Amino acid sequence: MRILLATDAWAPQVNGVVVTLRNTIAWLERWGHEVHVISPEGFRTMPVPTYPEIPLALFPGGAVARRIADFDPDAIHIATEGPIGIAARSFCLKMHLGFTTAYHTCFPEYVKPRFGVPLALTYAWLKRFHAPSAALLVATAAIRQLLEKRGFGNVADWSRGVDTDLFVPGEHRFRKLARPVFLYVGRVAVEKNLPAFLGLDLPGTKVVVGDGPQRVELERRFPGVVFAGTKSGAELASYYQRADVFVFPSRTDTFGLVLAEAMACGTPVAAYPVRGPVDVVTDPAAGVLDSDLRAAALAALQLDRERVARFGAGFSWEHCTRQFVSNLVPARLRARALASAA
Repeated sequence: MRILLATDAWAPQVNGVVVTLRNTIAWLERWGHEVHVISPEGFRTMPVPTYPEIPLALFPGGAVARRIADFDPDAIHIATEGPIGIAARSFCLKMHLGFTTAYHTCFPEYVKPRFGVPLALTYAWLKRFHAPSAALLVATAAIRQLLEKRGFGNVADWSRGVDTDLFVPGEHRFRKLARPVFLYVGRVAVEKNLPAFLGLDLPGTKVVVGDGPQRVELERRFPGVVFAGTKSGAELASYYQRADVFVFPSRTDTFGLVLAEAMACGTPVAAYPVRGPVDVVTDPAAGVLDSDLRAAALAALQLDRERVARFGAGFSWEHCTRQFVSNLVPARLRARALASAA
């Protein structure tokens, strides 16, 4: 099958959307599917306001239309609601092509604290964007319920996985840092609610892996925290492996892929009992969810890392990709072209 993916999030960005798409593509290609990605790469771009590391394509409509037509896909998936996604959606509607979409990010909750836009307004726009989709793919039951309560239709499941060859338990903890080590991995940005973690009175050391627009401010406010920057591959896995607890202060994530990565490495999780964590950390032996994040972090220190790792190993990209494929719909571009030629 020829599958086209349209996304505004792509390498070199490091986030859950990119990780999800790259692992999904790897499995699709392993099964013999041909995948074509339309991303900001190759377009003139501008940085996202407050996110200079994220480029947005400028006026990509014509080029996106040509690339979809030239690839002649059997199925089309629109991963994001940015300029690339909007252009792909417009072309699909114009040509009466079937497509699926995904809800990776809680944009209303991200936009409101930055620009003061009411939640209802952003949700109304998103509902309109996804309405023509044959299936709106979401990562958790909590997000499905949230969207369905707001009137979104055709919501379908698409879970997340981890690279279980990379994210495995390690033998050693941090040796040069005062322990216990409490770790956060992800964007350093306002929506991640990092001060709720960094301001906790905890023993040992707090470590932040990642980068983002709030890093300079937080380094100034919390001089005792180790900011390690962005890591990937085996180096990223080593941070999970050597930490004593993974702390996830976000209240707005749709899944929290880093939660699964940490648990696969045997590192117990401490998080709030909100959407994302409640769907991922479903075994109390793998993490502690508490409205008191400090209490959760201290309690997580007592969990058995072997039991945590066994639970984390259950997240599979193969299973997730089968869900993705099962929700695809025929684009019918080839059939329309043949009919026109006749």
